[in-house]
Amino acid sequence: MSEPVFLRACRGESVSHVPVWFMRQAGRSLPEYRELRGTGSILEAFADPALACELTMQPVRRYGVDAAILFSDIIVPYHALGFGVDVVPGRGPVIADPFTSAADLERLRDLTDVDLAHVTETVDRVVKELEATDTPLIGFAGAPFTVASYLVEGGPTREFALIKTLMHTQPLLFDLLLERLCDITVSFLRAQVAHGARAVQLFDSWAGALTRDEYRRFALPATERVLTSVADLGVPTILFGVGTGELLDLMSSANSTVMGIDWHVELDEGRRRAGGRPVQGNLDPARCLGGVDAAVQGAREVLVRAGGAPGHIFNLGHGVLPSTDPSALEAVVRVVHEEGRAGVS
Repeated sequence: MSEPVFLRACRGESVSHVPVWFMRQAGRSLPEYRELRGTGSILEAFADPALACELTMQPVRRYGVDAAILFSDIIVPYHALGFGVDVVPGRGPVIADPFTSAADLERLRDLTDVDLAHVTETVDRVVKELEATDTPLIGFAGAPFTVASYLVEGGPTREFALIKTLMHTQPLLFDLLLERLCDITVSFLRAQVAHGARAVQLFDSWAGALTRDEYRRFALPATERVLTSVADLGVPTILFGVGTGELLDLMSSANSTVMGIDWHVELDEGRRRAGGRPVQGNLDPARCLGGVDAAVQGAREVLVRAGGAPGHIFNLGHGVLPSTDPSALEAVVRVVHEEGRAGVS
């Protein structure tokens, strides 16, 4: 059996059709998700392997996407470590007792198999479900800088005041924090691959808050270390950040297999900045809120920008928005599969 088109495209090889998947493809936009998940804690849903498996599979069945991504969150390993993480509806991850001093490093111990048992069981179940179609599963983790932002700020932020203050006034402590986060991130990714994930994505969602000098000093070394530490696994790696158009050349130097491009940069320019490596993206998620016609037109614009070069995985420039009509995404998948010509053999 030939390798799935998603994996081939990640490696810049010729494919039978342009592969497509969506960040946050499992979630509130799907009526079957809302019906199954109800209103309980999302952390409890992550911890239930049968439920998490089903929620991972729902968009694969509905959309016919070329990859599944694990139903989980970048804060899951830190919840497993007992760092005091919760997910507040409408706000996101919050930390009851944020990281403030060297003493807090002791709260970031090494992950164990027991810590990740619910995650690896979910991966096992999803991989078994996917066997019939040979659809690959993407595992993922948060990049060290983005995770550090949550742990230090105590939750989502627009100012990044606390994390930037730590970076610039206590750089050695910041380095120690990222060193611990690197170890945890690598363990989390390696566990997912060991149980069957065939690609991994590193989400550096908040890297766009950094200047080029800040990214080079405070984020890039840790990101590069994570990617280097999983390179021996032989699976494609994807690096993605939001608002990172001015950082793409630096991010590319971390040597991920694929660069994720958000919607702020046109795909052809993003590929140029990424040094010509395979790219993923980059339809503006808001284009899918205007219905099928608007979503399809946006998808066609991205395909034009992709051109005929191999190495394009179609995706949104960030996650599916909760109010998205699933029919819009269904139409996007059809158009990408039928009309996408980047590297088609």
